[in-house]
Amino acid sequence: MLTGTRVTIIGGDARQLEVIRRLSEMDAAVQIIGFDNWECRLSGVRQAELTAEAISRSDAILLPAVGTDDTGRIDSLFSAKPLVLTEELISAAPAHVHIFTGMAKPYLRKLCELHSIRLTELFDRDDVAILNSIPTAEGALMIAVQNTDFTIHGSRSLVLGFGRTGITMARVLQGLGSKVAVMVRKPEHYARAYEMGFYPFYPNSLADEAIQADLIFNTIPSLVLTANVIAKLPAHAFILDLASKPGGTDFRYAEKRGIKAMLAPGLPGIVAPRTAGKIIGETLSQLLTEEQGNGRRPT
Repeated sequence: MLTGTRVTIIGGDARQLEVIRRLSEMDAAVQIIGFDNWECRLSGVRQAELTAEAISRSDAILLPAVGTDDTGRIDSLFSAKPLVLTEELISAAPAHVHIFTGMAKPYLRKLCELHSIRLTELFDRDDVAILNSIPTAEGALMIAVQNTDFTIHGSRSLVLGFGRTGITMARVLQGLGSKVAVMVRKPEHYARAYEMGFYPFYPNSLADEAIQADLIFNTIPSLVLTANVIAKLPAHAFILDLASKPGGTDFRYAEKRGIKAMLAPGLPGIVAPRTAGKIIGETLSQLLTEEQGNGRRPT
C-alpha cells in the first residue's frame, strides 16, 4: 500500500486516468493538475493548480509520456490551460522528490540535474517497453490494414530494428503469415532472428531488401529509410514509422515518389490507453512501494 505517499500527476492523456485509479486503490494521496475537464470521484484524489505550493506537497511527480517540450510546456488532454514546468516551480520540490515520465527531453533533464532531483524515464525500463510493444504492434497492424489493399498474410514485411518493439512486431507479423525480414546491427541479433524463423539482414543490405518489400515497419529513431532506399520500393509499398519524432524516414521523398508513409509514435496511448495506463500504473506503484520500504521518503 502507498498510504501516506503524496503523488502529483501533471497533465497527460487517457493513460493517466488508469494511473490515477491505481494509485487511489493503493491509498496514495493524489493531487491532479491539468484535469479541469475530467470529473474525478475517486477517494484520495484532489484537483490542484500548478503552483510552487502544489509541487512542495509532492513525494513523487508523474509527467506525461513525453514529460515536457523544449520550453517546459506539459501537454494535457483534459485542460485548455497552459501548463509550464519552470525552474521556479521545480525549486519548490522537496529534496527527496522523485519525478517520473515516459521519456525526458533535455529541458527536463537539465532542470532535474540543476536541482539534484531523481528522474526516472519509464519507457527505458525493459518491462514497460516490452509490455508497451504489445499495443504498439496491434495498433501498427490496424493502421497497416487500413492503408493497404492487400492482406498481411503472404506479404513481405521488413522490420527495421530488433529491439523490444521490433521483436514483438516481427513475431505478430509472422503469426499472421507474413514473410518477415528483420534488419539487425549485431551478430548476436542476427543469430537470434534466424533462430526465431525470420530472415535477418544488416543495414548495408536495406536498399536491396526494399525491392521486394510490401510493408516496412521502422523502430529506429534515426534516418534509415533514405531517398536511396525509398527509390527501390514497389509503388504499392507502405511505410509505418513507429520511432519517436521525427522518425527514421525521408517523408518528403516518399511523398514525391508516391509511396504512402506515416509517422505513428506513441501508439499505446492512442489505440489502447487503458492497457497502456495500467502498465504505467502498476510499474509506478511498484517503484513507489519499493521506495517506501527502503525508507527513501519521509513517513
